[in-house]
Parts: sequence; structure tokens; C-alpha cells
Amino acid sequence: MQNDIFELELKTLYAISQKIGQVLDLDHTLMTILEILSNQLSIERGTITLKDRETGLLRIIASHGLDPKEQERGIYQPGEGVTGAIFDTAQPFAVPDIGKEPLFLNRTQARSLTKNSLSFIGVPIVLNNEPIGVFSVDRLFGPEVDFQEDIRFLSIVAALMAQFVQLNRQVERREAHLVTENRSLRAEVSAKYNHFFAVGVSPAMQSLNKMIRKVAPSRASVLLLGESGTGKTLTARIIHELSQRSRNPFAKVNCAALPDNLIESELFGYERGAFTGATQMKKGRLEEADCGTVFLDEVGELPLPVQAKLLRFLQEREFERLGSTRTRKVDVRIVAATNIDLNQAVEDGRFRSDLFYRLNVFPIAIPPLRQRKADLPLLIDYFIGKTASEYGRQFFFSSECMEILTVYNWPGNVRELENLIERVAIMAESDQIEAAMLPAYLFSCKRKPGCEVTLSPTVSKLEMMERETLLEALARNDWVQQKAAREIGLTLRQMGYRVKKFKLDQVIRENKRQNLQLKKLSN
Repeated sequence: MQNDIFELELKTLYAISQKIGQVLDLDHTLMTILEILSNQLSIERGTITLKDRETGLLRIIASHGLDPKEQERGIYQPGEGVTGAIFDTAQPFAVPDIGKEPLFLNRTQARSLTKNSLSFIGVPIVLNNEPIGVFSVDRLFGPEVDFQEDIRFLSIVAALMAQFVQLNRQVERREAHLVTENRSLRAEVSAKYNHFFAVGVSPAMQSLNKMIRKVAPSRASVLLLGESGTGKTLTARIIHELSQRSRNPFAKVNCAALPDNLIESELFGYERGAFTGATQMKKGRLEEADCGTVFLDEVGELPLPVQAKLLRFLQEREFERLGSTRTRKVDVRIVAATNIDLNQAVEDGRFRSDLFYRLNVFPIAIPPLRQRKADLPLLIDYFIGKTASEYGRQFFFSSECMEILTVYNWPGNVRELENLIERVAIMAESDQIEAAMLPAYLFSCKRKPGCEVTLSPTVSKLEMMERETLLEALARNDWVQQKAAREIGLTLRQMGYRVKKFKLDQVIRENKRQNLQLKKLSN
């Protein structure tokens, strides 16, 4: 007899342990446990009561043998009735005859107290030495089995329930943390987006803003072109956040930072045993970002074999993990970025032409800082404010410093400007920054061909203002020189002379091309 009971208990406990995978739906899992007990041990009634963390009341959240109305009535104060007493004392309690027990409230009205005597057993559900609920059933085994055997077995089941509750709460906390983190990231991206364009009053940045807003809601692949430090990563993130995929993952892969033999596994994943050291399966970034966006930074550095596999993915939206023959499909938007001339890379045989055309569906050129000097004062103010909050000191540049910063070519773009202002914030000994406190390279930039700076305060400032006036007029008139000239009172010949003088031909061609793309996209 004892062996039969022991075997039955083991089978029941094993069946209960198999339900741990359903712990995300705690109420359903606990209900399933009661069904298992009913099927294996033929219990007529059972309830699981947990303390409500908001109200402090004990409430039945899962039951067997009770109808919904009876379950709804199962609410107790700690210390109230048998259930409340078990919770308060954290000790099991057995009632041989509920009809003769004054503490038994029969609040659910599920049991008749006038019929044959009915035994009731309850045990506390304890987590981290604190009671969190009560597990109770009408007697499990017949009168030939001692109450202590019932209590022992129910206590084991209650311990399993406590672990299920703990797992569920850990998942809830993790989800709450992720939601908070996601909101924080969205707020950060939104703030960055606002700052990105609030400090971008130049025609080039206004055009960029327009293109981002046009392409973001579409499914088109985007190729971001620009020098290092211009904000390609932030632009990619903004495109994602303004798209319908914003609630799904945004995965960044730096194609230049990974060795050739790792980039493929990083993108497409691998199976266990695919190569030495692959001790377990790993999903690739494309698979992890399903229904989201993958940002391929420095895409021009991809090795040719990986380019072929990426091309197939862009064409068919399917791939295989390393070491697997199973084809997988995912829905991912690709945003790529590069600071090299991909056309030249195609000619040199370093980049596949078919992949280039696949990525180049909607190219966006991020302007370097030297082409948006009108934004420089706003950028400087923004970064000074940022460093002021971090270092606790406010400062400003003298007019001579501003002149030097204006004529400097900024080969490192916005990132270089931000680093410079942070350096000044650390080194400054007064609120006003004088020219002598600036790094020497700002006065004579030799780092790039054609980057030399010749200071001529009056002429350079006038020329800068004239150039920006031309660009703003051209931008307002869709880059049509005749219309822009008419607006600012120049003849077409005078406009042509100034376009040549300031070398704006390429800027005008590029913006006309982008405007044409926008019109096609709108249609």
C-alpha cells in the first residue's frame, strides 16, 4: 500500500514539474496543477489562494470543483478562518470534520456541511521564508492513510507552486524593466532626434530631415552615405523609430569591427558543432531582429563571400545558419551605412555590383559639418549645454574663437566638435574661452589634403554668409538656380558665377537627385 502511494506521488510530481514552461500564465498553470491532482489522486475540490500584493487580501486564483461564482467569493483577510490562520502561522492545518470546526467559514459555499463528514487540509505556500498563499484540498487519500502523509505530499506540491510564482514574478519584473528601458530608449532617441534637427537649420539638414520622414514609413532599404562622425548611426536609429517597426528590435552590426571568419556567424547565426568552439546554437542578428531593423555599419568592409549570402537574403528574405541545411525566413529591414565610395569599390572588385544596387534603393547623403557651417553656432551651444550638465561648468567662446571654429574644416565632423568642447570643458580655467586655449591643430589643419586654413576674419565671414544665403535660396526653390536668383535679386549669370565660386554644382546636382527620388517615393 505504502509503495503504491509513493509511486502515485512520484508520477503526480513529475507531471506537475512538466508544466514549468507555462509559468508565464500563472493562473492557467496553477489550474493545470489542480487538474493533474484531480486526475491522478481524484480530489474533489482544491484551491490555491495567493496574497494580492496591492490589497493584502487572500484571494483564490485557481480552483478545482468550484464554479466561477464560488471562486469569486473566496476572499479572506490574513488570520480570517482556516485559510487566513494557515497563512498567518505559515503552518499546515488539518480539519477532520469541517462541520465541527468553528474556524471553517465555507465562504465559497461549495461544500454542504449537513452531509457526511468531510476532511479539509491546507498548507502554506512559502517563498523566501515568507508565506505568499495557501494550498488546500479536501482529503487526498482514504481514512487508512494518516493525515501527516497528506500534509507531507501537499507541502511538496506547495513548494513547487512557490517556485512557479517566483519564476513568474521574475519574468514580470524583467518585462517591467524592459518596458521602462524601452520607454527610456525611445525618449532618448526622440530627444536626440529633436536635437539632431533643432540644431540643423542649414538647407542640407532640412533636406535630410525631409528625406528621413519620407523613407522611414516605407519598407525600402536605405543606404546612408557620409564621412565618419556625421551621425549615420543616429540617422539609422531615427529611421527605425519613425517606422512601423519601432516596437521591434533594432540590431546594429559593425562590419568593420569583426574578423572575416566571424562576421557571417554574427549575421546568420550557427548551429551547435558548426565549427570549433560552437558549443551551443546561436541565433544571428538577422534572426534576432525579426520584424525589426538591422543596421549594417561600414557595409563596404564586408568580405565578398558574406556579400553573396547577404545578397541572397535581400532577394529572397531567407538564409541558413552555419552548420544547418534548414532554410529560415525573417522579415527584416536593412539600413546600411558606409564612409567609402561604393561605386569605386565596385569598379575595384571589392564590392559586388548586384549587392550595391540592392542596398542603394534609397541613398541618403549625410552632410559633413563643413557643408553645414550655418549649424555650427547651434551645435556649439548644444554641446556646451550638454557638457555643462556633466561637468558642472558653463562657458562660452570669444568672438575670435568662434571665427577660428567657423573657418576650420572639421574633418572629424560633429563627433570631432563634441570631443573638442568636452576637452575645453575639462581644461578651461575661466568662463570665457580665448583663442590661446584652443588646440594648435585648429589653426593649421594638415591632416587632410586641401584642409589648410588661412584665417581672414572679414572676408571669410562675409563669404560664409553669402554662401549660406545662396544655399538657403536654392533649397527654398527646389535647387532651381533661375528661381533662386530671382528671389534674391541676382541675374542668372551672377548666380552661375557664385555657384562656380563656391563650388556648389555637386551640391545642387545631389539635392535635385534626392528631390526626384522623394517625388517617386510619394507617387
